[in-house]
Amino acid sequence: MLEYTGHPLVDVGIATIVAFVDKDSPDELVEADLEAVADYMVHNYPKNPLRAYLTVVFPNSGFTQPAFFKQPEKQALYAEKVLRSFREDVPISDDFGIFMGLPATAVSFDVSDKLKPGRVFRQHIPMQTGEGIINFYPYGDAGLPVSGLALLAIHAYPLGSAKCAGRTLSVHSDNPEIMRYFAATFLKDNLRRINIAQQAGSKKLEEPHQKYRTLLIQVLLEATGRQQKRLNKNEPFSITAYHLTNSGQGADLDIYHLPFQIISYLQLMLSPDYEAAWVQIVRRAWIKPKLKRGQTEALADFEPDRNYLYEDLFRLAEDPIERAPHFIRTYFLRNAFRYTRQDKTDPRGQYSSQQEANLVSWKLTEPFLRRIMHMDETRIEQIRTLADELADYVKSQNDKRFFRNFYMEKSYGNFRLLLIKANTGQVQRGNPPFLTLDTYTAVFEDGEELGKNNWWLSRDLVLIRMIEQLYAGDNWFHQNEDAFPEQTEQDETQQERKQ
Repeated sequence: MLEYTGHPLVDVGIATIVAFVDKDSPDELVEADLEAVADYMVHNYPKNPLRAYLTVVFPNSGFTQPAFFKQPEKQALYAEKVLRSFREDVPISDDFGIFMGLPATAVSFDVSDKLKPGRVFRQHIPMQTGEGIINFYPYGDAGLPVSGLALLAIHAYPLGSAKCAGRTLSVHSDNPEIMRYFAATFLKDNLRRINIAQQAGSKKLEEPHQKYRTLLIQVLLEATGRQQKRLNKNEPFSITAYHLTNSGQGADLDIYHLPFQIISYLQLMLSPDYEAAWVQIVRRAWIKPKLKRGQTEALADFEPDRNYLYEDLFRLAEDPIERAPHFIRTYFLRNAFRYTRQDKTDPRGQYSSQQEANLVSWKLTEPFLRRIMHMDETRIEQIRTLADELADYVKSQNDKRFFRNFYMEKSYGNFRLLLIKANTGQVQRGNPPFLTLDTYTAVFEDGEELGKNNWWLSRDLVLIRMIEQLYAGDNWFHQNEDAFPEQTEQDETQQERKQ
C-alpha cells in the first residue's frame, strides 16, 4: 500500500502515519490505518492551533484560507478531496503521480473544481509554484500529477515534524527505523501540545524548548541508543534535517546533514568504554543562564536550550577537515574560545586545559581522528608514541619551561628549534633521543588529512596525549601548575591562527 520513496516529505509523512497507528513499517498498514490518520487531519487541520501552524506549510489552502474560516462546509469539502483521495472508489486519471509511480487521481483539489484534476500546486505541496504558472513543467502543463496516497503522506508530514523557529523541522534517513523514531517523537510531542492548546483556546502551537540542532542530536542519541539495545546492531546510517517554510512571505529551506561518520562516532561515545568521559564533555557544553546584576546563581527552573558541542557537530559536518582543528582544540584540548569570552552564557569562553586537565582525553580524540578525519592508523600511532616520549621527558627532567613553550609557541621555526634543543639535551645526558627525523616528519610534516600548514593541529594532538599522560597517576600538574601558559598568552596564539 505504502512504501518509502526517497523523497523527504513523502517519507516523513509515511513514517508519521506508521507512528500514528503504532506500527513499525509501511508494509503493515491497512486502509483502516489511513482512514484513522485522515480522520484526525480532517477534524483538526481546519481549526487552531494547527490551522495557524499550517500557514507555513500549506498557505492559501482550504485549511488556512481566511475566506473559508466562516464556511465550514467548504473546509470540509476541501479536506475530503485532499485527504481522502486515496480511497479505491476515487476515480484515477491517465497520468501517473511523480512520487510513487501510482496513477494520479482525477479529483480537482479545490472546492470549485477549477483546477485540473489530479494536479497540485503550492497550497498542496510545499516549495512548488502557484496556480497557472507553467514554468518548470513538461510541455507547459502546470501542476504536478499526484496520487491520493502521496498527497495523504505529504499532508501528514507536519505532524511528524517539530515546529522550530516557525518552520517545520523534519528528519529523513536511509535508516527507516531511525526516521520513524524521529517522526514518532515529534508526533507525540505535537499531539500533546495540540491538546493543551485546544483546551486553553490558544491559536499557537508551542515549540520545543531546545534549539533545533540541539534537539536533533538529542533525539538522534535516543534513537540510536534504543536501536542498539533493542536490535543489538550498529548499522551505519546518516540523517538529513529539512528546516522548511512555505510561507507566502517567502518560501525557504535550510538543510542540515549529519553523515554516518559523525553518527558512528556518537554511537561509539555512548558505549560503556567511552560514555562516562563523553558525558562530562557534553555536560560542560550546555549554555549557562544569563545572570542579572547582583545575581550569583541561576534560578531553580532554568532549563538550558542549547548545547554548543551538539551545535558544533553540524558545523563540523559541513567541512570536517576545515572545522575539525577548532573542534579538537575547543572540546578535547579544553582551550578557551576567545571570541565567546564576553558572552558569559557560552561556556566555551571559560574552558581551560589547566583547570580541566581531567577532561583532556586522548581516548575520546583517537576515534575522532579515525572515524571523522579518516586519519591513517600508523599516523595516529606515531602521534601517540611521540606524545608518550615527550611526557616521559617532561616528567623525568621536570621541564616546565619546555611544556609551556611547547603549548604556546606560534612560530613553526621556533617550535622546531624547541624540539631540537630538548632532543639534543636528552642525548647529551646519555639518554636515547625522544625524536628522530622520521618521527618528526611523519607527525608534523606529512598527513594529507590535516591539510597544508597545519603543524599546530599535530601539536594540539600531541598535547592532548601529553596532558592525559602527565595528569594520570601522580598528576604532575599538581606540583607544576605554572607549567601552563597564562590564558591571555593562549588567546594571542589563537588570534594569530585565526588571521
